[in-house]
Amino acid sequence: MSCGAADKTTSIPALTVDELGVEVAPEANREYSYTDKKAGYWYGRTHQDEPTDWYAGWNQAKRRILSDYALTVDGAPLLRRDAQVCVYPDRLERRWANAVETLAMVDDRAILSITVDAVQGDSIGIALNETLLKDADRRTDALCYTPQEAENNRLKVVPLNLAGVSFKGNRMQAPASAGGFLIAYGTEAHCDSLIAGYRMEGTEWLAQRKARMNRLMTENNPLHTNLPELDKALAWLTLTMDELITEQQGKGIYAGLPWFNEYWGRDMFIAMPGATLVTGQFEVTKDILKDFAKLQDRDTTSVTCGRIPNRANLEGILYNTADGTPRYVIEAEELLRYSGDRSFLRDIYPSVVLSIDQSLRHHTDEKGYLLHADADTWMDVKRNGIPGSPRGNRANDIQYLWYKQLEAGAHLARLMDDAPHAEAWHEAAVRLARNFEADYCNKDSLLIYDHLNADGTPDLQFRPNQLYCFELIADDDFKQRVTRRVWEELVYPWGVASLAQWDLQFHPQHENWHYYHKDDAYHNGTVWLWNNGIAMQRMIEYGQQETAWKLFQNMNRQALHEGAVGSLSENADAHPREGKTWAGRSGTFLQAWSNSEQLRVWYQYFLGIRPDLMSGTVTVEPKLPAEITELQTSVKIGRGTLYYTYKDGKFDVRLEGEDAQVNLILPQTTASNPIFDGVDFCQPCPLEHYPCFDTYHEEALTY
Repeated sequence: MSCGAADKTTSIPALTVDELGVEVAPEANREYSYTDKKAGYWYGRTHQDEPTDWYAGWNQAKRRILSDYALTVDGAPLLRRDAQVCVYPDRLERRWANAVETLAMVDDRAILSITVDAVQGDSIGIALNETLLKDADRRTDALCYTPQEAENNRLKVVPLNLAGVSFKGNRMQAPASAGGFLIAYGTEAHCDSLIAGYRMEGTEWLAQRKARMNRLMTENNPLHTNLPELDKALAWLTLTMDELITEQQGKGIYAGLPWFNEYWGRDMFIAMPGATLVTGQFEVTKDILKDFAKLQDRDTTSVTCGRIPNRANLEGILYNTADGTPRYVIEAEELLRYSGDRSFLRDIYPSVVLSIDQSLRHHTDEKGYLLHADADTWMDVKRNGIPGSPRGNRANDIQYLWYKQLEAGAHLARLMDDAPHAEAWHEAAVRLARNFEADYCNKDSLLIYDHLNADGTPDLQFRPNQLYCFELIADDDFKQRVTRRVWEELVYPWGVASLAQWDLQFHPQHENWHYYHKDDAYHNGTVWLWNNGIAMQRMIEYGQQETAWKLFQNMNRQALHEGAVGSLSENADAHPREGKTWAGRSGTFLQAWSNSEQLRVWYQYFLGIRPDLMSGTVTVEPKLPAEITELQTSVKIGRGTLYYTYKDGKFDVRLEGEDAQVNLILPQTTASNPIFDGVDFCQPCPLEHYPCFDTYHEEALTY
């Protein structure tokens, strides 16, 4: 094996948007989604003729605008259940014997393009589902409605090409030469402007959107391996992740679709490495950090002063999280490592100072631990005001994040020539780390306590949060044994459960409405795909990449063949339903941190690319599974590009355009690690009875 110069002139045969089509069978009827990168998204099912999902259709700025539409040729319906459907990252195509429909959105504009080509007939028609609409207005050239949830705006439907129209009931008909239909949203004048603009430049708008996506695939993150399914899955995950990067309330990242089309600080900064850093979108990252700093709680009389929002939407801002703010500071420092660009520091440093100083003054105990409320961690669900999985007042992952916030803050302070803060924050981090191992680690039980209660007693529930705390623990043998125990007791083939199945609070399925409310199961057994990232990372760090690869491939298979096309869901059941061998997905169909953690682990741990431009180095420590025998890729680092090739057992890496030292740490042949001999996934092994099944509700519970 050697480290040599990759030929940067050799084009990497990466997949493009037009090569990423996923054919969907009628019986699969898969979900799909697109955003306009601003404040709107479209969500549907490939073969469904009548919308049944609450958020189905077009949504704008947290408002449901249009649930669906139906097409006809010569008055006869084009039934979706009869169509051949192919989903692409930029469009949906449905084919019938007498027509081809293409649905597409454009960037930054509230307009839907529905082309109808290859028509075997004289006329085409469109009818909008009127469930969310009122005030129908049939005109000589258009059909207009008022959305019930956005009464100050209008929907306007027109033929794609100028043509006369007629109406039959609520169906608009136009000659086949009209080529399809446009649906615009906004004020009447804005709709007219969008329609006129699309008729003049729509082809170019669509081309620009496709070109943007292709740049991510062919310039920022080209990938070609001996595994076509791997290449396709990672391309799709990159693009569906990118569709969540929007400008609804400044620059940000939607937490998920369909109902989390808003900014959650915790989710955003968990997602940031996989969403914008490994994809080389450093300017976007800076914009998000700067825009979110403007939303910080700066009221010095507030108990949440210094916090970055947990949730920011158009109705208001909530600061009820202890982890979003540490992650904000951590990601600011990580951006420096990837980009080497300090230009944004002056804009956000006051926010960093306020966030750390307020916590030190008001929210730490005598050992330096960060104090917080029961539902102020990512396990945050409350129902009727009662936390579903209380973790107050010192959760283990919060202490790790607080430690990282202090150390990252100290680094930023040194860069800003703020020596007093740098010294004070570093000392606080050292004090916390000095206490953690003794207070949180039960080495006989191979357990890192999930949290310390307010009275100082440890919580004994077995949860995945302990995997996040390893940097605070020196005993490496203990950490390896904890990793194995977590894998075998929490990591199912379909993802990481939030609670061990031997716990009496365990809920085998996320949604089982005849027995319990879904929120009761949310963090008490339900699988969370974002935790796959840290579980795979720990296994890879300990040389168990073959085991981690099995979970990684299972997630790639979901993206390509299950659920929403190209996406990873928020959740899954811990135990499959009766008669099933695989767990069903639940929660949002596209969740930012699920996608992003899959991407982060691929780049930072399987490929092993970890930049630190602040120290002038890029570490490349590959841990590829044996199934990958050939690989070509490149990634953006700072102002340059790292070219990376693996073939015939040899790695070639070279950084062009950036002055940094590449340290290639080649895989070593090592003896088997007995700690992990025979390690395998957790398998469903339910107790004879769980208390969650004590009461059967004849009439199923609801939200």
